[in-house]
Amino acid sequence: MVVIGLTGGIASGKSTVSRMLAERGAQIIDADVLAREIVRPGRPAWREIVAYFGREILEEDGEINRKLLARRIFHDAAARERLNRITHPRVVRMTAALLRQIAQSKPCAVAVVDAPLLFEAGMDTLVDEVWLVKVAEETQIKRLMARDGLSREEAERRLAAQMPLVEKIRRAHRVIDNEGPLSRTRQQVERYWKELVERCPSGSGA
Repeated sequence: MVVIGLTGGIASGKSTVSRMLAERGAQIIDADVLAREIVRPGRPAWREIVAYFGREILEEDGEINRKLLARRIFHDAAARERLNRITHPRVVRMTAALLRQIAQSKPCAVAVVDAPLLFEAGMDTLVDEVWLVKVAEETQIKRLMARDGLSREEAERRLAAQMPLVEKIRRAHRVIDNEGPLSRTRQQVERYWKELVERCPSGSGA
């Protein structure tokens, strides 16, 4: 099995690339989905988060209000670090377990760990190579403002909270430029996928 770590700056189009890889037969592990699962009401991570942030971050049904929590952590570095200490180790453990399951059931698969905080959470230790999706910072800001209804100041604050893109590029094995048309992004993904399969013929998703 070959394991790709797929990451990128916020609003860079990583999910688009993940879908393209899934179309080619890759087994996708979405870290965001796992992160939502571990904080469901009553679970240990949920209890730790509520104990730290207070019940005012909860919806009426007990679910965590993700937008409210996001506003809290992007205005408070200590709170953000605390949340990461609660969630990251659990997501890493779940990812490792899922990778073991895939390896057992599909030993010739290509698995993709789709994780925006791949480096920050230490999940890069689980993968064979890292693919990074990038766009210009101004593009990220505009997409964030449009997608999440943020002010420019809020969007810039969220970008500043992440590892600098230049550092992620330095640590990545392959970089996908998603600044242009979708067809250009797809061409890059197809080229990298072809190179991967040629290097590891068994990595066909079977």
